[in-house]
Amino acid sequence: MSRAQVGPPPSPQLFFETVNAFHKTEALKTAIELGLFTAIAQGQQKAEDIAATCNASARGTRILCDFLVVNGFLTKAANRYAMTRDSAVFLDQRSPAYLGSALRFLLLPSTIEDYRHLTEAVRTGGTTRKENSLTPEHPMWVEFARGMAPLMAMPAEQLAKMLRADEGHKWKVLSLAVGHGLYDITLARHNPNAEVWAVDWANVLEVAGENAAKAGVAGRYHTIPGSAFEVDYGEGYDLALVVNFLHHFDLITCEKLLRKVHGALKPGGRAVILEFVPNEDRVSPPLPASFSLIMLAGTPAGDAHTFKEFQQMLGNAGFRSSELHPLPPTFFNVVLGQK
Repeated sequence: MSRAQVGPPPSPQLFFETVNAFHKTEALKTAIELGLFTAIAQGQQKAEDIAATCNASARGTRILCDFLVVNGFLTKAANRYAMTRDSAVFLDQRSPAYLGSALRFLLLPSTIEDYRHLTEAVRTGGTTRKENSLTPEHPMWVEFARGMAPLMAMPAEQLAKMLRADEGHKWKVLSLAVGHGLYDITLARHNPNAEVWAVDWANVLEVAGENAAKAGVAGRYHTIPGSAFEVDYGEGYDLALVVNFLHHFDLITCEKLLRKVHGALKPGGRAVILEFVPNEDRVSPPLPASFSLIMLAGTPAGDAHTFKEFQQMLGNAGFRSSELHPLPPTFFNVVLGQK
């Protein structure tokens, strides 16, 4: 027997699971729309009771719940359903970490349409759709700002902790492509001596401004509407937050932006880059490594950049050192560049 024949026999299982992966998306979306997880969290355990609460059929509810058990969102014992720990935290509408609102961005028709053109994107090296995520003032980023904030609450808190915001140093903070503003707002909330200047499209900054007001930091939250590549940042910043932005661009474009950030920082200031950072093999860890496909489908040249690439970009932009810091329990990493 040859070495290639050692191991389990070939199976079509992975093929069928992958082809049918959209079933999981639609089942989860349906469960969230019905309020199914919240009904179970409130004590409804049998399919008939869950169905009555969700205004659905008992048969449909039973089939949907079984599917969610198979895929790890629920547990089942003696025909009674219960929440998993993750589902209890993220899918119960009463939870402060509820993520159901993220569907409004993650399942945007324009985003799904990107994948209908994936073959073309692979052939050309990036999306060729005229209207894409880099289109100025694209309304998708308002949906991002409104829908994705709950998903970013945990990493925002972890970043504030990593940067020791609670120590209260007097910080002038630049924040680029802020979206919902959770990261800079969280820094300002933890540090009463931090002042933030937030850059994004005007329509997106309206959402960030609302969030700053809710957090009680509006008086220290200033906005700079426009493109991060074109507006005047000012100078003398202690920190520059570049959160989930650089993956939209190729290395040359990222380096251009980081050069501009370097010029806005005071001596000793830090660029704080939060990103999906795959290992050098580009196939691990799974989530950061898989993120490159999202950029292939939706941007002309974006990618999930490795730490080695960030080191190169930061060095070429004038930063004297760079460090990589995991941000557990999230799937993000933080790259710090010191001026």
